[in-house]
Amino acid sequence: MATILYIEDNDDNLFMLSRRLRRRGFDVLAARDGEEGVESALNSLPDLILMDLVLPVMDGWEATAKLKSLPETMAIPVIAVSSHAMSGDREKALAAGCDDYHTKPIDFERLLIAINSYLVGPGESQ
Repeated sequence: MATILYIEDNDDNLFMLSRRLRRRGFDVLAARDGEEGVESALNSLPDLILMDLVLPVMDGWEATAKLKSLPETMAIPVIAVSSHAMSGDREKALAAGCDDYHTKPIDFERLLIAINSYLVGPGESQ
């Protein structure tokens, strides 16, 4: 079972997406701000991180850049999930180190395809 760390400060978003992911067989950990997310990632070494970009304490761009700079977490895929769909936000997220970018409201099936593509290693199939 793959572990996903979801870094999200909105309780409703956190509850809904975590529940749907658990139904699909994922173990979901939660963090409520970027700083807590970085600490949680270092402690749990999840298989994948879902990162809200607008977070308290440390925003998602900074948290992603920090995770991608640390040897322990640099290889963990980070998918940005954000309600910000402004011009340039996708590019900014990718430049910070995010591997993918999805806007809210989340298209769950599309997100699930992306998650599964990052969890399948080279030469493996699902």
